[in-house]
Amino acid sequence: MLAELKAYYTSLVAPKRLPTLEVPIGDVPVGGSNPIRLQTMTTTDTLDIEATVAQVIRLAEAGADYVRITAPSLKEAEALGEIKKRVRAAGLRTPLVADIHYTPRAAEIAARLVEKVRINPGNYADKKRFEQRTYTDAEYQAELERVYERFVPLVRICKEYGTALRIGVNHGSLSDRILNRYGDTPEGMVESAMEFLRICEMEGFYRVVISMKASNPAVMVAAYRHLVARLKAHGRIYPIHLGVTEAGDGSDGRIKSALGIEALLLDGIGDTVRVSLTEPPENELPTCRALVSFAEKHRDLALDLPEPSWPGEGLTYQRWATHSTEGVGAGHPAIVIADHSQNLHGLDLYGGEIVPDFAFVGKAVPDPLPPIRLIYEAPVWEKVARPQDTPYFASLEAWRKATLRHPSLNWVRLTPADLLGGTLDFLEDPTVVWVLESEGFLPARALRWMRLYAAQKGHTPPMVARLALTPPHDSPEPRPAHALAVEAACHASLLVLDGFVDGLWLSIQERPPAAAVRLSFDLLQAARLRIVRTDYIACPSCGRTLFNLEEVTARIRARTSHLKGLKIAIMGCIVNGPGEMADADYGYVGAGPGIIHLYRGKEIVRKNVREEEALEALIELIKADGRWTPPPEERPG
Repeated sequence: MLAELKAYYTSLVAPKRLPTLEVPIGDVPVGGSNPIRLQTMTTTDTLDIEATVAQVIRLAEAGADYVRITAPSLKEAEALGEIKKRVRAAGLRTPLVADIHYTPRAAEIAARLVEKVRINPGNYADKKRFEQRTYTDAEYQAELERVYERFVPLVRICKEYGTALRIGVNHGSLSDRILNRYGDTPEGMVESAMEFLRICEMEGFYRVVISMKASNPAVMVAAYRHLVARLKAHGRIYPIHLGVTEAGDGSDGRIKSALGIEALLLDGIGDTVRVSLTEPPENELPTCRALVSFAEKHRDLALDLPEPSWPGEGLTYQRWATHSTEGVGAGHPAIVIADHSQNLHGLDLYGGEIVPDFAFVGKAVPDPLPPIRLIYEAPVWEKVARPQDTPYFASLEAWRKATLRHPSLNWVRLTPADLLGGTLDFLEDPTVVWVLESEGFLPARALRWMRLYAAQKGHTPPMVARLALTPPHDSPEPRPAHALAVEAACHASLLVLDGFVDGLWLSIQERPPAAAVRLSFDLLQAARLRIVRTDYIACPSCGRTLFNLEEVTARIRARTSHLKGLKIAIMGCIVNGPGEMADADYGYVGAGPGIIHLYRGKEIVRKNVREEEALEALIELIKADGRWTPPPEERPG
């Protein structure tokens, strides 16, 4: 595994964009030295040609480099020809991508009509039965030969017509063959792609793009890291499409996407991106653009620091092992620190799911004192603190010179220079929690370096990342909430998705402290470092969708958002369920016009529920499993 790790990371302090093959896709090639491409997907019924053409034109004019259109059956595949004809007649050269799931024949039709076809190895040549069995080597080989027979006609058509092909693996729809040999793992996802890639290469076909999508950003990042390592060992690195599938809507959907996509872009991985939101597809493109812009601004900035090693496996998510300092670290849920050093207002207003664990008040002394634990700058703490309050030392030197420290919890600001300055014995103090701060354009990269460098020296105390979001100098207006969420996720991505932090200390210059607290919880929830509310796995709408995803998601969220830790999947059609729901506890899946199937995990438990009755039926299912609690407004007292 360490060999794979070295294959993935060229540098942890000065990464460069991964060199990949250039793949022609119409007039807009991907990979190589080309810009990172943006894409989205139509939500219209593909058979409504006029509506689909109009939406493609809007998306192209909004900046999409590629537009994907669902083609679940032969009729939709055949309609792509007329759609392309009308789009071209409108003067647009934007390449069109056919999205195929279960119907190889539809893919073969589409490959003759559009510039690119996307297939999912888990359901293109396999029928998923969720069977548990052991494959002998001979049986496994026989399965691969069957896949070859189903897949090779498409490869040959793509080669003949110059059509590009995306091998798009989804975590939740791996074949039974892969699941039984590799498990539900990033390694299995990569092998699923490699099986199909080897068939392409056997036919001398190289116009291939690969993706490894998951609804959990940590799983997604691990899968792409494994993919890059395998492609490097393979000797041919194909363009890589990035995306977090079923991310959801609003800030939640943007945060999940930004965490996964940006963590890879900052390490130089990714040639094209899509942000999958349960919203109109036009809404996806600003976030795509923001992620690419952030990466291009920060990725090539090198740190003047020695290259650290990465102990352990590194390619797969792991929460870093630390000792516990008053509940910070050692596998405890990551903490949240509110920054009230510039604004004491609201200290007594926290409630519900946004109660921070500590509040930093700097030199100020609140009156009256709130019940929440306070962190003071050390000189003030010595004079006014209650027993539960703790000191913050603004430098390692201040901590070393202090004549008075808290007996069990001291926050100490550290910089890279502190770690390079000599002995690290101060990290052995069991009362110290690092507060890692860094100046410069990309603080998260320096903070990652600090964690790795100290671990290399054998020190793993708890660590809190302190990040300040300041508006750009040329922007007098406050940043919108969605933009702030994306920016925070970009900065935090390198830290939270590798389990480097035991807490977040976030401040936003133009927003009240409570806004930063809520955003901190959102970031930790998306990274699965702290679950404070319901998690929704909602697919983006497309032409297959059998109900209004935005409206239904909003209704389900309104009734279930108080169910802490529950994962509910909302899928527009049977193509995206049950497989795509991955690790959801419950699934609400469109089975036909006005008809819903309900799932417990991957097991269907109620079929053909009328849509107007489906939400109540879902709630009754949760109640029957003993997992329902009344919302706060219905609780006594």
